[in-house]
Amino acid sequence: MQIEGSGALVAGGASGLGEATVRRLRAHGARVVIADRNEERGRSLASELGAQVSFQPTDVTDPAAVQGAVKAAAGQPGGLRISVCCAGVGWGERVAGKRGAHQLEPFETVIRVNLLGTFNVLRLAAAAMLENEPAASGERGVCINTASIAAFDGQIGQLAYAASKGAIVSMTLPAARDLAGAGIRVCTIAPGTFETPLLGALSPETRQALADAIPFPRRLGRPEEFAALVGQMVENEMLNGEVVRLDGALRMPPR
Repeated sequence: MQIEGSGALVAGGASGLGEATVRRLRAHGARVVIADRNEERGRSLASELGAQVSFQPTDVTDPAAVQGAVKAAAGQPGGLRISVCCAGVGWGERVAGKRGAHQLEPFETVIRVNLLGTFNVLRLAAAAMLENEPAASGERGVCINTASIAAFDGQIGQLAYAASKGAIVSMTLPAARDLAGAGIRVCTIAPGTFETPLLGALSPETRQALADAIPFPRRLGRPEEFAALVGQMVENEMLNGEVVRLDGALRMPPR
């Protein structure tokens, strides 16, 4: 799939990994719709990047809101060809401990945002891509989801987060198989510890400790590196049904 001239949707595109992805796709000639809850950041980024980038206020857990963002992206010349979901939240709590059992409500929230939100973006974007005229190769679009290495190496207190990201990993292959006949590819990126607004709230000492745990390169990942992999997944037709760890060979310890 060529990035240049394609319509793209980036859910969670107002900051962090999503923002870097928006910038990458726009720099390579895509028309991009940013779908995010943060209107201030989303509109500011769209204004900065110019007429080929627009913003749609979107809560990924709201099917109507996601459908609105998909419709905006599909209405661009050439239709919606690239969908990237970076929206997500985290929560830390053990399954049981001195304070009792893991709270149900935050577990449900993490599953709703990370898993059901990703599913909303995937299913509605794919449905819109079915209407595209196929390229010469037969390809109609590509959907890229964001998991985490916590899907494989979930740490103490990461039960909800690991469960949500593990489910995203698990649905990658069946989704790719479901959509293969229509020429729509599905891939997932599982990033390790990256420079994001979430990590920005940590102390310098904690951030350095996280960086030191990565075998090589011994630093936190850069959002631009995530965005570069998105670009490669879009352009490489043989990447389908695949989950790629982007972690510098990190395997997270129990804590």
